[in-house]
Amino acid sequence: MLRQMLIMGLLALPAGISFATDTNIREANHPATATERLSDLSLHANWQVRRAVAGNRHSPASLLKQLASDPDLRVRIAVVTNLSSPDSIHQYLARDEESAVRSVIARFEYVSAEVLNILSKDSDPDIRLEVAGNWNTSVATLKRLRQDDYQQVRQRAELELSKR
Repeated sequence: MLRQMLIMGLLALPAGISFATDTNIREANHPATATERLSDLSLHANWQVRRAVAGNRHSPASLLKQLASDPDLRVRIAVVTNLSSPDSIHQYLARDEESAVRSVIARFEYVSAEVLNILSKDSDPDIRLEVAGNWNTSVATLKRLRQDDYQQVRQRAELELSKR
């Protein structure tokens, strides 16, 4: 019976994830995991473990700052959406080289107006469009976006201003 349960448990793991890695992911996700252990797990070779640390609301800001420079964009995105990430990390990631990371920040409902102002000047019009649609975008930023080079951005900024 125990053997069957063990086999079924191993079969339930996603492809490419070992039992040890799955255990590390669970530990990295757990809110009671000690800071020292989270720090160790943040250096794990598997991006999924690092992403779990980045998403843990009990990860300290210093660890989130480190993970904001992770080579894997999925880890950086987890840092963005961690409600414990300070504004300074969002400001840093608003300049990320990957538009996918900047896009998540632009749509994130807990990002500050200051970060959205940074993203409103992004070279990617899709990012600016998302900024125009974010409820936290300041009136001043929306007014500036009404003058954007792209019609969709201008229209979205105008629509959002009309709601306020």
